[in-house]
Amino acid sequence: MAMEYNNVVKLHSSRQIDDGYRLRFQRRLHVTKNLVNRLGLEAELEGHGGCVNCLEWNEKGDLLASGSDDLHIILWDPFMHKKLHSIPSGHHGNLFSVKFLPNTNDRNIVSGAADFRIRVHDVNSKETTMSCSCHGGRVKRLAVAPNVPFMFWSAAEDGIVMQYDLRVPHQCSNICNNVLINLVYHLGRNAEAKCIAINPLRPELLAVGANDPYVRLYDRRMIKPTIAKYPREQSSGTPWENLSYLGDPVEPGEDNLPPGCVSYFVAGHLPLKQDDFKKRYRTLTSTYVAFSPDGNELLANLGGEQIYLFNILKKRKQLSFDMMDFSQPRDSTSSSGDSVSSKKSSTNGIHSNGINVSCVYHEVPSYARAPVHKWSSPSAAAKFEKLKKRANEAFDKQEYTLAISLYSKGITLFPNVACLYGNRAAAYIKRAWDGDHYAAIRDCYAAMRLDPDYLKAHFRLAQCLHKLRWVKEALECLTAIRLKFPDYAKTKTFESFETDVKVACFADMDIERADTESDDESNLSGAMAASNSVNKRHSNSIAKALLAISDQEKAWRASAYDYEARFCGHCNTTTDIKEANFFGSSGQYIVAGSDDGSIFIWDRVTTNIVRVLRGDESIVNCLQPHPSTCLLATSGIDPVVRLWGPRAEVKIFSILV
Repeated sequence: MAMEYNNVVKLHSSRQIDDGYRLRFQRRLHVTKNLVNRLGLEAELEGHGGCVNCLEWNEKGDLLASGSDDLHIILWDPFMHKKLHSIPSGHHGNLFSVKFLPNTNDRNIVSGAADFRIRVHDVNSKETTMSCSCHGGRVKRLAVAPNVPFMFWSAAEDGIVMQYDLRVPHQCSNICNNVLINLVYHLGRNAEAKCIAINPLRPELLAVGANDPYVRLYDRRMIKPTIAKYPREQSSGTPWENLSYLGDPVEPGEDNLPPGCVSYFVAGHLPLKQDDFKKRYRTLTSTYVAFSPDGNELLANLGGEQIYLFNILKKRKQLSFDMMDFSQPRDSTSSSGDSVSSKKSSTNGIHSNGINVSCVYHEVPSYARAPVHKWSSPSAAAKFEKLKKRANEAFDKQEYTLAISLYSKGITLFPNVACLYGNRAAAYIKRAWDGDHYAAIRDCYAAMRLDPDYLKAHFRLAQCLHKLRWVKEALECLTAIRLKFPDYAKTKTFESFETDVKVACFADMDIERADTESDDESNLSGAMAASNSVNKRHSNSIAKALLAISDQEKAWRASAYDYEARFCGHCNTTTDIKEANFFGSSGQYIVAGSDDGSIFIWDRVTTNIVRVLRGDESIVNCLQPHPSTCLLATSGIDPVVRLWGPRAEVKIFSILV
């Protein structure tokens, strides 16, 4: 008979009796709501002389490694709050990544830095056992797999991901034969690999983030390492200055990626919005990728935007907007069981940016409507009404973030109530943060599936499509509304908005016509002319890069999968090493830093912010949760490592005299 664990004491007792419950005990009590609410600063580890750019726990969690701009690696005892070893890294540029090599008893640490080099260190002797200079750009991230000994992977700003096996002799030269992924081949010479992660339970899966909004998931079993060539002309100055990847980029090399080896992920609105971000002097770059503890989800912190969660087990396709088409007249007296003729039409479906937003309209017969919601109990109905009232009051007060938080909580509790999705969509539209209009589209879509006659969801969907410049789809949506809700179509609100959409649609048609008439050479010269204020050589490489995306890359992007959840509230525009991680053995919480020096903690299910802590005087970049204890290590611009743990519960006892 299955045991019921009602409290910590019973769970702990069961662990003592049966060792099989130890894992369950750890997972249940690793990170809880109570512990997160009591999280506070436990210690500041001092010893570095510069910004601390990387943190890493060993597998047992009894050692913490940190790397800094001071070019030193420090090993800490996290529970005694003291420094154990300070290792000169031998690098000549800022350290960006440190990793314990698996199955070496924490004796070997590998580091990557801004000097384009990777070095392997022996902790006991404090000697460098390997120094690799194969990369032609700053090494931004390293990755290891728990059950893959003596191997590690690197991602650098030369657009290259390399694979290393310390059991195989390695000699650096201008021809590297351990190139696993070469982004330059499909993206052009402007490609940069920014971050990398290995799935802890399926180490054949490797995630890569680059200087674009796409996250790539590779099956490395299907990929045979290939070669890449680098220029090795030396002149005066330091080696990493001579190997500038902007001035002398890596040769594209050969394509070693077979069909089916990679899946792309991206938030559905981002490809079309890249031009807007560039106009605002912001770039979209993945600054960190991480797998969930169960290996089924992938988290990406997108510089210049938000944090996104992707389900790699049940991949979510990009939205296909199914809406009602009443262009065929229908006898209003038809019974609900009668068959109804339908008319289906669609747009081209694939935008120039590669995203699929095909619109297929079809008539939904009355019998397919979602039934009126029946509450399981009066208490459930009362709870729903109370929560909705609080959310609506926040909306009326223009407290849109609070309203979104309350609607999200309501959706978690009552996932089949259409008005919660519709109201949250309205709050998203009013708040209008980056990504909000696309999130509103998803909510409208969910509301319409629950209730096809939900007028507000239809109209809000058209509004969001217009905001995202999907004007053809917005116009088709309005056509469907005119057919389905003829009385509403006569209102001034509808007619005015319809006019705006038609004007935008005609403007887009003019732009498309002008683009068709121009050839690639005029486009290239125009791009170069617009960059006169920039170095001529640099602008030439950027203009070429815009035209260098391969057909295969376009196909990968066109089939990219959408996100499952979005976490926002932080700011990630200043540094390109800002992390985001799962907190808790089941990934119950999401943690990330911010440009304002804050630490954000989100609830994984509702996506609501549950805590905001002050973590740095300037910027928090790194957040690494302890593998088995409710302990969080953070760092940033300050030259210290901070440890965060739950504070003691304070109880006030009344003394009777």
